[in-house]
Amino acid sequence: MCSYIVEKAALVGSAKGRKGWMRIDTANVYFDHPYYSTLDHVLAIDFTNEGEGGRDRVAVELSADSARALIGRIQAALASGEAAHPSLAAQAAVAAE
Repeated sequence: MCSYIVEKAALVGSAKGRKGWMRIDTANVYFDHPYYSTLDHVLAIDFTNEGEGGRDRVAVELSADSARALIGRIQAALASGEAAHPSLAAQAAVAAE
């Protein structure tokens, strides 16, 4: 049974797709049956630019364990990066307010 539940996240960034680099402004995140993976369910993330029509995308399908491990590594990379660049951490804190 597919849930069709999608969490959306607004982003500022870029991704490399089939046509090369592109700006991305949205991540559509869902846990459901995969399109490609042989797993029964995956955490899927589609990175797209909805501001430009959302036709191009970069997609990933991860096992639940892989997704959780990735979350931890993202948090660790951000923490060490902000520790190495305190001025960037201060800017991020102001932007979050």
